[in-house]
Amino acid sequence: MPSITDLIDRVERLLLRHDELKRTNQLLQAQVLSLSQERDNLRSRLNAARSRIDVLLERLPVENESGKNAS
Repeated sequence: MPSITDLIDRVERLLLRHDELKRTNQLLQAQVLSLSQERDNLRSRLNAARSRIDVLLERLPVENESGKNAS
């Protein structure tokens, strides 16, 4: 059976490990938030680029079946 001193040491190590894991979790949560914001920004930029491309495609002349531009 472990002594009281052994149990105290073990509990202290567990508390230290808990604090380390808590800090690591906070850092990871901050990283997830940052990456989510970056993802949302990139999605927004992608949608804006798609819209601009759609506008440009609509401005292109349409060719008829003989290969000549439609009037």
